[in-house]
Amino acid sequence: MKLLSFSLLVLFLTNPLYSQDKLLLKDFKPESIYNTPTTKIIRAKYPVIDFHSHPDAKSEKELEEWIATMKSHNVEKSVILTYSTGSRFDSIYDMYSKYGDQIEVWCGFDYTGYNEKGWTKKAVKELERCFDKGARGVGELGDKGLGLFYSKPAEAPGLHMDDPRLQPVLKRCGELGMPISVHVADPYWMYLPMNEKNDGLMNAYTWKVDTSKEGVLSHKELLTTLSNAVKNNRGTTFIACHFANTSHDLEILSKLLDKHPNLYADISARYSEVAPVPRRTKAFFEKYKDRLVYGTDMGMDASMYETTFRILESADEHFYAWDLFSYHWPLNGLDLSDETLKMIYSENGRKILSK
Repeated sequence: MKLLSFSLLVLFLTNPLYSQDKLLLKDFKPESIYNTPTTKIIRAKYPVIDFHSHPDAKSEKELEEWIATMKSHNVEKSVILTYSTGSRFDSIYDMYSKYGDQIEVWCGFDYTGYNEKGWTKKAVKELERCFDKGARGVGELGDKGLGLFYSKPAEAPGLHMDDPRLQPVLKRCGELGMPISVHVADPYWMYLPMNEKNDGLMNAYTWKVDTSKEGVLSHKELLTTLSNAVKNNRGTTFIACHFANTSHDLEILSKLLDKHPNLYADISARYSEVAPVPRRTKAFFEKYKDRLVYGTDMGMDASMYETTFRILESADEHFYAWDLFSYHWPLNGLDLSDETLKMIYSENGRKILSK
């Protein structure tokens, strides 16, 4: 009976109809058969500051294991974006701050009562309290169209980065020397029709953005709110998360960086969006090497760091990382120069953190 079942399985899998008509795209996990180099990079070539991590470790044991993974991979510091204020921030800070220079903890904004008179002063007061506690930056602020939402304990529907009520809080960050990490929009595939022409379909469908909803800002409008906030607060350093979600067209980010000297971008969680076009991406990295910072935003596993190092450092071609990415396109190494690697890995980060 087992032999018969196995024979039927073989017959099914070898049937040409299986691959063309029966195989679902979600189950399609190709493996490269190209005879090309496979580079294994355990430790980054130069010391690394990770500007985009979250408090993923939920226990002292998990945190100790993560710290050990960081050290073994040459990650000298991770910035923990908590989104949080109040007691939630305090508890995260108390747990993570024990690791000194290995960890830096950032807070969020408290949006509680943001539609009420006097909210701005209250938000500044809580920001200052978090600073006194030990927060050295703010993030990750997030707006995917309906308003700022990532922060705990309260979100702020309808409040965007360039809202006048928020500007004094952003300005105070600059006065305190607190950089602000900002996530606006999402990758452009999430805005396209979810059909056979969307080459990022499987990942895009999971995170699709419905711009038909009332009050939802478009991709372009969200980038405008970021640009306005950066322009209105020249004394504050901003870090646009995930290439400002312009990985489909880095010319957009180029223009923002050219326009705003107080704006940087982190490269976190968009490796799979830029690695398919290595020549264009490399040219962008080399040109703006003084404005980009390393980030992950993909958990705590050793393989995650190793994949990012492989993409940045190697010249490997046409490979996949199904454990991290859901797109159905191959990745390529960028083979960045030593100077660019040094700046993106840590030199730009040290400059930001020392302001």
